[in-house]
Amino acid sequence: MALRGRGPPRLSRLLAALAALAALVAPSPRVSAARGPALWPLPLSVQMSPRLLRLSPDNFYFAHDPSSTAGPSCALLQEAFRRYYNYIFGFYKWHHGSAKFHTETDLQQLLVSVVLDSECDTFPNISSDESYTLLVKGPVSFLKANRVWGVLRGLETFSQLIYQDPYGAFTINESTISDSPRFPHRGILIDTARHYLPVKSILKTLDAMAFNKFNVLHWHIVDDQSFPFQSITFPELSNKGSYSLSHVYTPNDVRMVIEYARLRGIRVIPEFDTPGHTQSWGKGQKDLLTPCYNKEPPGTFGPINPILNTTYSFLSKLFKEISMVFPDQFIHLGGDEVEFYCWESNPDIQYFMKQKGFKGDFKKLESFYIQKLLDIISTTKKRSIVWQEVFDDKVKLQQGTIVQVWKKELYALEQNVVTAAGFPVILSAPWYLDWISYGQDWIKYYTVEPLDFGGSQEQKQLVIGGEACLWGEYVDATNLSPRLWPRASAVGERLWSQKEIKNIDDAYKRLTIHRCRMVRRGIAAEPLFTGYCDHGVKI
Repeated sequence: MALRGRGPPRLSRLLAALAALAALVAPSPRVSAARGPALWPLPLSVQMSPRLLRLSPDNFYFAHDPSSTAGPSCALLQEAFRRYYNYIFGFYKWHHGSAKFHTETDLQQLLVSVVLDSECDTFPNISSDESYTLLVKGPVSFLKANRVWGVLRGLETFSQLIYQDPYGAFTINESTISDSPRFPHRGILIDTARHYLPVKSILKTLDAMAFNKFNVLHWHIVDDQSFPFQSITFPELSNKGSYSLSHVYTPNDVRMVIEYARLRGIRVIPEFDTPGHTQSWGKGQKDLLTPCYNKEPPGTFGPINPILNTTYSFLSKLFKEISMVFPDQFIHLGGDEVEFYCWESNPDIQYFMKQKGFKGDFKKLESFYIQKLLDIISTTKKRSIVWQEVFDDKVKLQQGTIVQVWKKELYALEQNVVTAAGFPVILSAPWYLDWISYGQDWIKYYTVEPLDFGGSQEQKQLVIGGEACLWGEYVDATNLSPRLWPRASAVGERLWSQKEIKNIDDAYKRLTIHRCRMVRRGIAAEPLFTGYCDHGVKI
């Protein structure tokens, strides 16, 4: 993309200036100009007319179609109407006070209709229908969806269609849009163990996710460094395993995150990674971790001890609580980066392995542990997600277990192997946003094709989507938003829009405007390149 270059010759500059002057003097036709809409992610089908409609903050409202299965009693939609009215008009009313808006109004109402059972009071899931159709015309426009989840996505698109013309009038093009996502699982991973993220930061992230039509928050809530999840069953886990007693997520905090996400059509999938990545667990649960021997200093512990009955009694009670706290049908069990040297050093484990006939194969011990954990999860009526090592190490997985592919080397081959074995895949290998570099790295995220591997069509249907992962070693509340956005937006469009949508120049223009829109809505999204946002806010 040629963004630098020498300016035009003097004569060309003079002609351009005269043309601009003539345009100012001439009557302004009501057609879309450079300030036109920038849709992100790009919908499945967009037909946009040059005919423009005016809106006024004082004479526009959202309403339920009388035939809709969701009416004013649907708090999810009532809250969404309030939210999107503020996204569309609130910034300008706030910054311009009682300034008179363009009084001529062509569009006065968006009539919303939910066709099937609304699912207003339920939680979204992997099969939630997010499709919608949007007909923009005056004086009444129509948004129709099968479920409330489609309405939420359609409201975001409608809000993105509205812009202010050079005179400040709120404007929208007559349009017909039909839309649905390419992949059902479109996630963002946040890490609250390496650095505690205040609830406010998590809620802000959920807002930005909705602006980009993400629908899964993968909450990597605990790890070696800290255990901020406050368990009612085992309170000592966070009492002793968190950074401090103020760095915990109380049951109320967790409920708030889950409900805030639900109102935006976002699932919350918790990850409690074992048997590795559990150093913080051992501080509050005696005899859970494996004592290390040989050259290790006394008091050194390794992964969870897989040979004790007390381990599985503890895990059974903890995951029963987790399954009741988090309503989603999936729990992420981790299973990555298990180091065997501590198990190897422990004489009790050596004896156990000999009794089991595992010989010296510690992958068999890992498999023994994971299978027992999977059995525990199945008793809670939940399904499991695991990192790819669990599959790679030949653990016997139950049908329907989802494998998350994260290793960048040969990830297309890994997708092929996992799907050939019949397991669903979440792809995150090319989308590790914690790896930062100079320049416009959003482009490399944008140009990924998730199905670019050699499998059959049946295999490719097992790729349910992907996740942009922001690990927290170098991320806390001070840089969470600018490191995520708009880089994650590139992943958002790749997972929502059709495969053919891949023009970098067009994406750059739309994403630049979308980034400014996020900033206007309170998201500290970093710039793509040089330039400025045209809404008068000094950033």
